[in-house]
Parts: sequence; C-alpha cells; structure tokens
Amino acid sequence: MTSVPSSPSIAPAWTGHAKGSRGYRRLLAALAFAGVATFAQLYATQALLPRISADLRIDAAQSALTVSLATLGLAVAVLPWSFVADRIGRVPAMTVGVAAATVLGLLAPLSPSVGLLLTLRCLEGAALGAVPALAVAYLNEEVHRAHAALAAGTYVAGTTIGGLLGRLVAGPLADVWGWRLAIFAVAVLGAIAAAAFVALAPRQRGFVPARRRPGTTGHGRRESAAHAAQLLGHQLRSRRLLALYVQAFTLMGGFVAVYNYLGYRLEAQPFGLPVAVTSLLFLAYLSGTFSSGYAARLSGRFGRRLVVVASMAVMAAGVLLTAVDWLPAVLVGLVALTAGFFAAHGLGSGWTGALATTGRAQAASLYNLFYYTGSSLLGWLGGYVFQGLGWGWLALGIAALTLATAALAAVVHPAEAAVLRSSQEGPRTGR
Repeated sequence: MTSVPSSPSIAPAWTGHAKGSRGYRRLLAALAFAGVATFAQLYATQALLPRISADLRIDAAQSALTVSLATLGLAVAVLPWSFVADRIGRVPAMTVGVAAATVLGLLAPLSPSVGLLLTLRCLEGAALGAVPALAVAYLNEEVHRAHAALAAGTYVAGTTIGGLLGRLVAGPLADVWGWRLAIFAVAVLGAIAAAAFVALAPRQRGFVPARRRPGTTGHGRRESAAHAAQLLGHQLRSRRLLALYVQAFTLMGGFVAVYNYLGYRLEAQPFGLPVAVTSLLFLAYLSGTFSSGYAARLSGRFGRRLVVVASMAVMAAGVLLTAVDWLPAVLVGLVALTAGFFAAHGLGSGWTGALATTGRAQAASLYNLFYYTGSSLLGWLGGYVFQGLGWGWLALGIAALTLATAALAAVVHPAEAAVLRSSQEGPRTGR
C-alpha cells in the first residue's frame, strides 16, 4: 500500500535523549512546567463558580461557561496548532501559546463585563491548546523510543499537578482577596511555570520542518490544505489510533462527569458534607500524579495493551464504589477512579505519538480533540442522568462505558512485540 507523504519526523541520525541524560531530565522538567502553566490556568475558575455567579449576578450555567468555553477553545485549537508547529517547530509554537495564554489570563479577571470575561477565557483556552497539541509529539521526537512511554507519563503527571494547583490556589485566595485577584494569582503562577518551560526545553534535534514540495508555485495554500487532509485521513484510517481516540473521548467524559456531580451527591443526604469539605475532593488528583508514571514503568515490563486495559478496569471499579452510601467507600472509589483514568490517559497519549509514524503532531491533536470533546459532551449529559435517575445509574453507565472501551482496546491493539515490529515496517493505511 502507498504511504502518505511524510510530515515532520525524527531525523535518521538522531535516536533521542536516553533516560538519565541531561537532555532527558531537562525535557521532562520543561514539559512538567508546561503542564502546570496550561492546566492551572485552564481550570482556575472551577473552584470559584459560586463566587463568580454572586459577584456578576449570573446563574450557575453562565458561570460554568468560564470553564467550558476555555476547554472548547482548547479543543478547537489543537489541530491548527499542530500545523503551525509543523512549520515553526514544537518548542517555538508551545512558547507562543503559553505566553499568549498568560497575557490573556492576566487580563481576564480585569474584565468589566461577563461577555468580555467569557471571550478572554475562550481565547485563553485556544492559546493553551498549543501544549497538549504538541507536547507528546515533541517528546516522541526528542526522547529515545525505549523511554517515550515513561516520558509521556511524566508529562501527564505534570498536568495533574497543574490542574490541582489551579483549583487549590484559587479557592483559598478567593476567600481573602476575591475571585478576580485569585484568578490573577493563578495566571502569575502560570507565567512563572511558562518561563521555566522556555528556560529548560532542550534544543529540537529530531524535528524536521514541513516545506512546500518542489515544483509547487502559486498554489501553496491549496497544496498545504491537501496535505493536511491527507495526514488527517491517514490518522482516521488507522484502527489502533481510532481506538485511542475513542478511549480519550469516553474516559475523559466519564471522569469529568464524576467530578462535576459528586459534590452534589456528598452535600445531600446521607452524607450532608459542607462545601468546604467537598472542595477537597480534588486532592484525589494526586493519585493520578503517581499512577501515570507508574503505569508507564509497568508498560515496559508487561506491554502497553495489558496495562491500559487493567487501568480501565481499575477506573470502572472505582466509579462503582462511589455508588455505595458509605463515605470511606466513596473516597476509595474516587482515588481508584482517578488513578485508573490518569494511568490509561498517560499511556494512551504517549501511544498515539508512537503509532503515528506520519503526522505525529496531528495524531496527538486528534487525541486531544476527542479528549476535550468527551469532557464537554459526556460531562454535560451526565448531569441529566444524575438528575433524572440518580447517582447509581450515572456510576453504572460510566463503568459500562469504561469496560466497553477496555474491551475495544484488548481487541484492537496487538501485543507489544507486534507493535514494535509493525512500527519498524513503516506506516500503512487501514490498520
């Protein structure tokens, strides 16, 4: 079969930074800071929605748009960022993105109107899209193949810390300074993390910029559009990549639905917990910080397929435990759900870059597009299930969806040895 014309790929002479080398350590630290800069700002308003509603005199749904429009902006922007990076490079594109997001994040809390606040949050999300769109492609080009899964797990760990910091920093500060200064403080934190990313990111050695093919004059845009469509078509014809995109959609959607509505369950009877206590649920994210890296190490021993499927089984068991009317069981279930989700996500995002021998940045961007679309759609629809049928049915539905995704992964992905052989044979369509 004919392969798609190649997009930026690893230069033949460059095998990537080996584990333990100075370049490897700097790259992982840089991506961890990029994850903090991105996800601290992206979710900063989630802990402040009631205060935003009261101050701006808007209802809860309108207040929640400060989160959903930011994630929507990110989802829409990931593919465009991948094509920009094919021209200017992964690190320059991520640098532009986090710098623009930081400026927008500093301006957003100063907005005099709801409309301007929502517009700036949407634009901030679009700028932040550069990091999830490009981070995995960057590390797959710059890290030795044997250590790419571990590197991806470390990056995902950085994203969990960022998401947790954004919520935990903003909440307490809002009690003292108000929600505007709290969001401003998170933006300052994002600026410091962004500066650390720029300072630490190693020089790109595996990136080859996309160039206009020889003999194409006067039709550059048409050629670029055709090439882009060809690359995306290649990703969507791969059964293994499609399985990873479905995994991103379903797991993130179920995960967000749990975190969106579990607070309502715990504030009602038989628990009756105060809001101050339910806000600490986000500390369960720390289990994801550990599990994403640990799953990557396990995948080196047992193969990615087995560890991904096992991670989804843990996630399903965790969500079912949250349906038990006993607080310790709910908390254990939440930790298991979070650990299983981030383990599967870390391996899935890294595997996407490893399988995409053509158009790595586009493959990673499609993964993120499905990931954040699942967050928006299933996270929203889960509310109707919860309100109409109760928490038990919501938990059962998420568990069933997770196990169906695990079955798909077990069927579609070959054993790890087969993956390595097929990657050495080169790209093929229809797989």
